[in-house]
Amino acid sequence: MNNILSIDKKMETEQKIGVDVDITINIATEEHIRYVQTILDTIEAAAKVRGTGIAKRSPEYVELKMKEGKAIIALAGDEFAGFCYIETWGNKQFVANSGLIVVDKFRGHGLAKKIKQMAFALCRARYPEAKVFGLTSGAAVMKINTELGYVPVTFAQLTDDEAFWRGCQGCKNHDVLERTDRKYCICTAMLYDPETHKDKPIIKELVKKIRKEEKGLRPSK
Repeated sequence: MNNILSIDKKMETEQKIGVDVDITINIATEEHIRYVQTILDTIEAAAKVRGTGIAKRSPEYVELKMKEGKAIIALAGDEFAGFCYIETWGNKQFVANSGLIVVDKFRGHGLAKKIKQMAFALCRARYPEAKVFGLTSGAAVMKINTELGYVPVTFAQLTDDEAFWRGCQGCKNHDVLERTDRKYCICTAMLYDPETHKDKPIIKELVKKIRKEEKGLRPSK
């Protein structure tokens, strides 16, 4: 697969957050595949603690997101700290960032917000005309989404791509979605429409950095 982020030069876009150690937030590449199982274990453990449903992803799927440059990873040195990935739906008319997770010991310092900002900026850089959406049952994520310009919407306003909705089958609350004919569920649907919202300065800056560095990573013709 032709992937401009898998070239030897490492993607340098990063943010730092002040905790006891520096945490870097980068677009994941193949070198981060060794963290895949840790990521999945962390997501599953968090879902059990919260008692919430979560759409399960296979190791192969998360690995593919890294190879495609569609994932964000936060590291404290070599230690996994957080993760999120993006995916397009409906012939790239919609793009979602999903699987947001922060390791317990690194919570309470705004790391989830930083990861979400980077994932959102990646969506805006790669797919500027697409609507960005997400499903969440977490109040913290809803707050972050609202700050980014998302608004609550009905499920009917999201993508009708069946592949996306099949991803909900691994969630323990999927029966609710089925019983309501995909009109309601435990999660809240949120949507960012680029035609009606403007990106905040921090997002514009991140988008600029991502585009500049991806352009620099393209092989010369």
